Amino acid sequence: MKREHIVHFKIISKAGTRLLRGLIYLEENQEPTLQDFEKCLKDCGHDVRIENKEKFIFKAFKPGEEYLIDVLEDYEDSHTRDRHMESLAKTFMKDNNLI
Repeated sequence: MKREHIVHFKIISKAGTRLLRGLIYLEENQEPTLQDFEKCLKDCGHDVRIENKEKFIFKAFKPGEEYLIDVLEDYEDSHTRDRHMESLAKTFMKDNNLI
């Protein structure tokens, strides 16, 4: 059975740095490979080649511009939703339908 794996990556260009993400489909208990990341970036529209295999860094090309893409495998999103906290917060909210 296939599972989704979200890939977080950082684009580093002259215009600045942006955090983006892509999606890879993997078999159960399978870890993503360098080729999986490369395919994901190409599917996201980046013309890439591997720059640093150990650190998962790619060089990307657009007409008139080169930029780097750093795959953030250990990325922790600080905006992850805490469903237990949301549920607890709802118990303290006033229900306007009861008025």
